[in-house]
Amino acid sequence: MLRRISLSKICTLFILMVLLLNLAAITGTAEAAAGVPKYVFYFIGDGLGASQRQAAEFFLQEENGDKNSKLLMDTFPVAGINTTYSADTLVTDSAAAGTALATGHKTNNGMISVLPDGTEVKSLIECAVEKGMGTGIITTTRLTHATPAVFAAHNEDRDDENAIAEDYLESGVNFFAGGGYRHFVPKDWKWGSSKRTDSRNIIQEFYEKDYEVFVGKSDVQKFINYHPTAREQVFAIFTSSHMPYEIDRMNSNSGIPSIAEMTEKGIEVLSRYSKGFFMMVEGGRIDHACHANDPAGAIYDVLAFDEALKEAYEFYQKHPKETLIVVVGDHETGGMGLGFGQNYFLNMDELLDVKVSVEDILQGKYAGDRAAYFTYIEENLGLDNLSAAEKAEIEKAMDIVDGKIDPGTLYGGYDPVAIAATHVVSERINLNWTTYAHSGTAIPMCAMGVGADDFGGYKDNTEIGETMADIMNFKLDIH
Repeated sequence: MLRRISLSKICTLFILMVLLLNLAAITGTAEAAAGVPKYVFYFIGDGLGASQRQAAEFFLQEENGDKNSKLLMDTFPVAGINTTYSADTLVTDSAAAGTALATGHKTNNGMISVLPDGTEVKSLIECAVEKGMGTGIITTTRLTHATPAVFAAHNEDRDDENAIAEDYLESGVNFFAGGGYRHFVPKDWKWGSSKRTDSRNIIQEFYEKDYEVFVGKSDVQKFINYHPTAREQVFAIFTSSHMPYEIDRMNSNSGIPSIAEMTEKGIEVLSRYSKGFFMMVEGGRIDHACHANDPAGAIYDVLAFDEALKEAYEFYQKHPKETLIVVVGDHETGGMGLGFGQNYFLNMDELLDVKVSVEDILQGKYAGDRAAYFTYIEENLGLDNLSAAEKAEIEKAMDIVDGKIDPGTLYGGYDPVAIAATHVVSERINLNWTTYAHSGTAIPMCAMGVGADDFGGYKDNTEIGETMADIMNFKLDIH
């Protein structure tokens, strides 16, 4: 009798173990059947307005010699348009717009996932962490910049990037990739470039928390060659500040990984998490290029962002009943206009010979030698055969620099000669700019996969965050 009872108990325990081992899979299947995606990609193009998307597609058609070429994002079956205003102004910044997308709440410009009164609000990634999903943050900016920060930090000041770096260590996010190691390394770090005022080495602390750590250009190949063998965590940070513009990355052989390569690695790492994953991918330098009124810089970064989206789409094709992809912008930057005056044309071929970004490469190139500068922009911006008016526009900026004259706000705080040159490029295209800052225009979004239909239509940016939470059964409560 005792022997029979023992065997019976063993059988019962075995059955319970089998049930428990399959519970996660059963739950995942039930959630999928109920319209809850297991895998979520949240793509955010910083500064990605309608004009930026359209200009990139027109350029792609010119580059390919095919008028039917399209951005992948422009083929998604669900589309909509979003307003972007913040709690304290109709023209948002990335902190307030990102907070709306990440938490479903309006806040003031400059605030990171806190309400105007300072109350912390929970982000979608924090909800995913609580649910046991794998989580990832990928960006071409500093990891501590506003848009990535709103998903894993809380701060009343977006510029407090040292504190944001500290928040990341306790965030539970499993995969980080981007730039900005200057906020994670101690003030006396041997490689220099630190912006910290203390001796804390947060990168070392990530290592001690069992993250696979990759730092600087010397670790890029190790990152590319790294392949997880189990459920692992990664902290990869390749540059002191922002990652290079795509146009510079392509033409300099810097070795820095593209946003597509970072996304591919993020998928490889996070797909080993049994409860699925939530990944935020930011094309952050689209915004920076538009601040500098740089059409080529912006377009190449949109195309790179679209290449990263292709990595997510390939994953979607393998898991179509479990995956959601949402592509949004946080705001438009630069007031980019496709057309100017009484002209009915766009000459996108004017960009084919542009080889450098305005902000990172062209700024500072003029050092008083006018002939050398005109040769440089002929070779690197395609500005040959300058008209008298074009040359005069650039020489006016040279006079300001040579005379050490304060230009006020005329050139947006950038190098006047660089801005004059990029404006000549824009004028040749018939593409013009209204501002060096953000604009208040509504911006496009698109989606594909499980729950995608809920994102279509005319919505406020807070509704995107709220809709994502509803689909995922997340509760975006006060933190």
